[in-house]
Amino acid sequence: MSFSAVDHNMMARALQLAERGLWTTAPNPRVGCVLVRDGWIVGEGWHQKAGEPHAEVHALRAAGPKARGATAYVTLEPCSHHGRTPPCAEALIAAGVSRVVAAMSDPNPLVAGKGLALLAAAGIDVASDLLENEARELNIGFVSRMTRGRPWLRLKTAASLDGKTALNNGLSQWITGPDARRDGHRFRARACAILTGIGTVRDDDPQLSVRDVETTRQPLRVVVDSKLEIPLTARILQDGNTLVVGAVEDAEKVELLRSTGNSVEILPNDSGKVDLKALLELLAQRGINEVHAEAGFKLNGSLLREGLVDELLLYLAPCLIGHEASGLFNLPELTSLDGKRQLQIRDLRQLGEDIRLIARFR
Repeated sequence: MSFSAVDHNMMARALQLAERGLWTTAPNPRVGCVLVRDGWIVGEGWHQKAGEPHAEVHALRAAGPKARGATAYVTLEPCSHHGRTPPCAEALIAAGVSRVVAAMSDPNPLVAGKGLALLAAAGIDVASDLLENEARELNIGFVSRMTRGRPWLRLKTAASLDGKTALNNGLSQWITGPDARRDGHRFRARACAILTGIGTVRDDDPQLSVRDVETTRQPLRVVVDSKLEIPLTARILQDGNTLVVGAVEDAEKVELLRSTGNSVEILPNDSGKVDLKALLELLAQRGINEVHAEAGFKLNGSLLREGLVDELLLYLAPCLIGHEASGLFNLPELTSLDGKRQLQIRDLRQLGEDIRLIARFR
């Protein structure tokens, strides 16, 4: 199906609106809607928070009676099922819109084409797949959870130009400058959960909260701690928003951790370590769309070896630390370059004096 320049422009506007919910909509997708009649925008809106009205409802309220005969541009197929809010497809039908253009179909099996079918059955002209790639990128975690049963995992790390992340004595603050650190907090803010390991907690005692940018919520913190060694005084435990995942049955330590208001799950694999794949599946069941991992080279390597990393977020500082320092990933030695892991660079830019690189595996 061909789309006009106006169609493209209006969907681009809807995507801009959807992005306003980047940090707030989880576990729901980020969605924007624009209503156009006679070439003019008569209403627009975006989904702001789970449990609150969806983008279409905000746009219809803004348009009022001008919605009748309008075209609705929506970044995701309108829902057709009753959740915490009524179906948006029914709201569009009741408002009398004449055409609905969706950027992509909803990967949620509860919807998956049913919303567009409901609209078409009501005599509304429907079309989809306009700026689909852009819409999919905006909700890459939601799509991952719906289609793969696990969140999108973005692995963030900061290193010197010789690929070192910390001194052997554990010191790592700060390799990169304030602009790169602030950018890292933006990626923390868009994630539903921040994943780290007991080594990072032991060495840095981090909070792993969003601090350098304004946000209305803090992501869940998840600590991979096979032996449940985390001290109760760790800063990451102090606000009761942390999930500690172990691999040993230690009822006393589990009870102590839960008494601090935090959660504990025991997910052992056959090697007595935390089953990382099972952990991601558990997070998906909890409605986690995007996981932002900030860990040491051991957990980084484990996530990579098990094929659980979807995206690398790498900050490189213009400095050299030396070959004895800690590296980025604990990966097995290669005897042939045929075994190298090929990446596709998606974005490369300078932030202050540092370089930010975003890459995905081919």
